[in-house]
Amino acid sequence: MNGALRAGKVRTRGARVPVRTFSVCLGLAAVAFAASVLVIGSGDLPIPSADVVRTLTGEGTQVHRFIVTELRLPRALTGILVGLALGLSGAVFQSLSRNPLGSPDLIGFTTGAATGALVQILVVGGGTVAIAVSSVGGAVLTGMAVYLLAYRGGGMQGHRLVLVGVGIAAMLEALNSYLITRAELREAYQAAFWLTGSLEGRDWDHVKALGVALAVLVPFTLALGGRLRMVELGDDVARSLGERVEQSRGLAVAGGVGLVAVATAASGPVAFVALAAPQLARRLTRGSGPQLLPSALMGAALLVVSDLIALRLPVRLPVGVVTSVLGGVYLVWLLGIEGRRER
Repeated sequence: MNGALRAGKVRTRGARVPVRTFSVCLGLAAVAFAASVLVIGSGDLPIPSADVVRTLTGEGTQVHRFIVTELRLPRALTGILVGLALGLSGAVFQSLSRNPLGSPDLIGFTTGAATGALVQILVVGGGTVAIAVSSVGGAVLTGMAVYLLAYRGGGMQGHRLVLVGVGIAAMLEALNSYLITRAELREAYQAAFWLTGSLEGRDWDHVKALGVALAVLVPFTLALGGRLRMVELGDDVARSLGERVEQSRGLAVAGGVGLVAVATAASGPVAFVALAAPQLARRLTRGSGPQLLPSALMGAALLVVSDLIALRLPVRLPVGVVTSVLGGVYLVWLLGIEGRRER
């Protein structure tokens, strides 16, 4: 262990992880936990953080146990899981496209999930489960369409993924707007609220469904980290090292689309977390490669902190509004940084 630390790495389950990356992951997990405690303590009946922790450890009053475990803990856990899925999905697509703007927000997958949900809400009708299933279906169908249209010359190139995705996203946005304008007022309000992205009213059913899906998707996607690192080297180099490039891309697209699909189904389309989390994580770790785990934890921390801000504002807002504002500021900053580099 001492030798590994002197080399700037720690060993976890047989793999060596840079000390800085390991420290960043621990720090982000701590931020997500601390923000979750504050989220649980926020509301019409505020609960001090110390009482929240005592209640989570099995102590606390009966009233606090009911409020924490039944009303507020599911919201906090949903926020963590959704943020984790979005951060990880964003890291996958930014790695595949080798572009900091290669986010599922911008290349159509989140919009496809929204289209599926809107068709269910405004055309077919149905409850929460039906909306979630349609949202997942919309994201999957959009992912298949983008992948097939971006596939040329025996492979899928990153720049084509972004261009095709942006085009499909624009068409789906137009379709979404059309569906809302043709809807009845009550249904249009329900659709507009869903499109903002919110954690309001999330219960243990949401947590269980999301947890089961991510228990499969997260390990599957993290296991692709080595393949994505090889693909980032370029097709020719990766193939010369024995990597099956197109197979790796296909698996990564499947994992990334699955992550954004279940996240959107659980909370609606929460904007910019998938865009910002991988870049912020990479800047903290200063590492090369896709940085999948730090990006996932950064996404969880970003979403829970945004939810805390939404709860503490004088006017309570859906978390998607807060992430859109923060993401817009981040996007302007990112474009400014990229512009200065090109000079």
